[in-house]
Amino acid sequence: MKYIRYTFWGIVAICLIIVGMANREIVTLRALPEALATPLGISPDINMPLFMAIFIGVGIGLLIGFLWEWVREHRIRSDARAKSREVDALKREVDALKTEKHEGKDEIVALLDKAS
Repeated sequence: MKYIRYTFWGIVAICLIIVGMANREIVTLRALPEALATPLGISPDINMPLFMAIFIGVGIGLLIGFLWEWVREHRIRSDARAKSREVDALKREVDALKTEKHEGKDEIVALLDKAS
């Protein structure tokens, strides 16, 4: 199974390297269109290779997707914690009832009852 995982990530790495080599041209990324940036007097421009813009866009998309999924699954995690607390409380109650049942009995008989 390890080899399949390593092979997959190796193929992904090779594809990313090929995309990076094919898109080395410098591009200008603008935060605002020129028609809006000129009257405001601000022009936040960034010059970077195209492959970096692509990789940064993919990374930001992944982060937004992970955050969205984490927020969406909040109810599921909350229910799981509540059920876990309920199970722990029930285990403590069962243990208390077992010790109460064997109170005043011979230790050997109590041990044999616990085993069964």
